[in-house]
Amino acid sequence: MTENPYKQLAQRLDTLPNGFPATPSGSELRLLAKLYSPEEAALTACLRLTAETPAQLAARIGGDPGELRQQLKGMARRGLITAERVGNELGYRLLPFVVGIYEMQVDTLDAELARLFEDYFQEAYSQAMAIQPPVHRVIPVNETVRIGMEIRPFESAAEIVHNAKAWGMLDCICRKQKALIGQPCKHPADLCMTFSDTPGAFDHNPTIRALTYDESLAALRRAAEAGLVHSVSNNQRGLWYICNCCTCSCGVLRGIAEMGLANAVARSAFVNRVDETRCNTCGSCVEMCQFDALAMGMMAVEINEIRCVGCGVCVIACPEGALTLVRRPEDEILPPPETDTAWREARAKARGVDLSDVL
Repeated sequence: MTENPYKQLAQRLDTLPNGFPATPSGSELRLLAKLYSPEEAALTACLRLTAETPAQLAARIGGDPGELRQQLKGMARRGLITAERVGNELGYRLLPFVVGIYEMQVDTLDAELARLFEDYFQEAYSQAMAIQPPVHRVIPVNETVRIGMEIRPFESAAEIVHNAKAWGMLDCICRKQKALIGQPCKHPADLCMTFSDTPGAFDHNPTIRALTYDESLAALRRAAEAGLVHSVSNNQRGLWYICNCCTCSCGVLRGIAEMGLANAVARSAFVNRVDETRCNTCGSCVEMCQFDALAMGMMAVEINEIRCVGCGVCVIACPEGALTLVRRPEDEILPPPETDTAWREARAKARGVDLSDVL
């Protein structure tokens, strides 16, 4: 076992399905050193994806349960690990770096961390994003789907909002990170949405601003009108956030725009269609599309179905109502894994990772 606690932790994070690839320059170690003390890194490298109480952890790795509890609580407050109920007490478990540890740093992100992340992103993250199934998938703006077309609950942003009992908003760490390295984009930063099954879950949260149901629906509309793409975790059940993304800042969509990874995000079950009798070739939709899926033809806009991810952002930009989303043929639709557990298993298999040591 390596004596470098940051290398220990990096290797542990890379055994998770999400991945945390090593780099020739060691940029991943510098990133972890910004977030963890050596002692914290060594302890986190011992955690599993299944939560353990301090007493359970002490029985497995040694140490005093009381001292471990204080260390673990401190790291959980800083979003370096996560805490959840195990019986009548708190247990602690490992988080993936993305989505997980990194996103929890939205309040403490500074220019140094932003630059360290960018260095790592440029050097290694294409390796993680190229693995299937993707971490994220696109869901369409609801009113852009043709009337009468089947929309399953996990395919609908409005349905995800409807099924929640609490709604919250926080800043987008991706747009904040790009601004801190001197590359801000034009899109609003306050449009990352999170949900809970517990009423009032965000009422006293220092980072998340609590919303009402109606405010959450209005936020979806504001995101779409700003040209942002709804994306969620790539599973059907247990959806607890909607990222409103752009190819200029989003760590996932930049994989498409900057690295040419067409499958960095799973496309929705829908594809664009144009009514040529309505299209006046104004170009509004072409300007709005972030995936270069639209081009102006002689008589109407032309759609590249391979590049279209089925987000629907261009549909609401069309002043003539010439665009709409229709369901792709069933043989072109790859259903997302049923649960997060199923996603982890599929991703681990694709990476050749054995999950038995981290569960």
